[in-house]
Amino acid sequence: MQENESLIVENLVEEVRNELVEIDAMAINDHAQRFEQLHSKLSTALSSIDGL
Repeated sequence: MQENESLIVENLVEEVRNELVEIDAMAINDHAQRFEQLHSKLSTALSSIDGL
């Protein structure tokens, strides 16, 4: 993995962690929608990996 790709992955991981902290602070009835958004974001990131 090149340095630039490594930074992108690290940024994505940090963004996901921050979003999970935000979700944790939200009312439980709002979790499902945010988890769906996060799932979509992660699916897009995974599908952009070479070889998939």
